[in-house]
Amino acid sequence: HRDYSISSSPKAHPDEVHLTVGVVRYGRGDRPCSGVASAFLAERAVPGAAPIPVYTHVNRAFRPPADGSAPMIMIGPGTGIAPFRAFLEERQATGAKGPNWLFFGDQHAACDFIYREELENFRASGLLTRLDLAFSRDQAQKRYVQHLMLERAGELMAWMDEGAHLYVCGDATRMARDVDEALLAVVKNAGGLGDDDAAELIRGWQTR
Repeated sequence: HRDYSISSSPKAHPDEVHLTVGVVRYGRGDRPCSGVASAFLAERAVPGAAPIPVYTHVNRAFRPPADGSAPMIMIGPGTGIAPFRAFLEERQATGAKGPNWLFFGDQHAACDFIYREELENFRASGLLTRLDLAFSRDQAQKRYVQHLMLERAGELMAWMDEGAHLYVCGDATRMARDVDEALLAVVKNAGGLGDDDAAELIRGWQTR
């Protein structure tokens, strides 16, 4: 099986489930290969043909704040944007008034800015309070979302002090670790804390 985050709110798209799928492509010698599930969904699945077996897995800890006035910070590079598109649609559909801040990044803005029009419309409407972008290959020096976090350290801490809910979605093997390290640096630099106190504060955020 393959796990994909649902990238739509049922309130915005009744009777539909949207997925955000990046097709896995790689080479084995001179033979081009692609991901079994991702390539099937993107290239070979035929609407109206044989049904595709699916199941849902409920994660009750990963959803928009129950309090619609609570600030929300979302960090979702690449296809990690998926659940946050759903979160924003949900906040829009329910009329939630809390501020929303999204960190998004990928390789090239021209071809990798997933949901660009929707996100820009969310920002123009005021639903998306802040949109910080990092496209790693669009300049000589690679730039990732964790660099943006460090640059916005003071503002990030201010949002967290106001009770913001912070979410991370993406590559668990690399990106999540880098974001964890950036968050620790944010707390240490903006909060003036040592390693142990900063780690303790983050643990407190995880349980509140």
